[in-house]
Amino acid sequence: MTECTDQVVGDILSSWRYDISGISPEMSKDYKSHLEECDHCRRRQRLHRTIDVALIGVSTLSIIAFVMALMVIHHVEPLRNWALVMHLEHRSVDLTLQAAAILGLLVSLVSWVLIAVTTPAPVYLTGMALAQARVLQGRIPEELRGRLPRNVA
Repeated sequence: MTECTDQVVGDILSSWRYDISGISPEMSKDYKSHLEECDHCRRRQRLHRTIDVALIGVSTLSIIAFVMALMVIHHVEPLRNWALVMHLEHRSVDLTLQAAAILGLLVSLVSWVLIAVTTPAPVYLTGMALAQARVLQGRIPEELRGRLPRNVA
């Protein structure tokens, strides 16, 4: 395990969970230079961003799973047969399963929003996407690059 090269800056960065996306450009310059030179803080920042992206991914998959569960509950005939075999009223089984799926969907949506608001995952993912777009744009042949629309900004 390596140590931080500047413990004061490292403590400040760790209290912010290594997120410097929301601070002023003047302040971020010092922190960016520290992150470039300090292997310890860079690894910790990468770990935090990995956790943030994993949380967004898991909550997104959970939302998809609950939407699919709602579709299955609504459209699949074996659920109706299962209710008959168990001597249950068909409508009550459907409503109970749908209520559970809707509750799970709502919890997943709330968790997704909370993760997106409290972590820098959206900013991090946007930065990764823009970097990848620049790499791909650099691979476009020059004769095709002239046909692409230019950004005004």
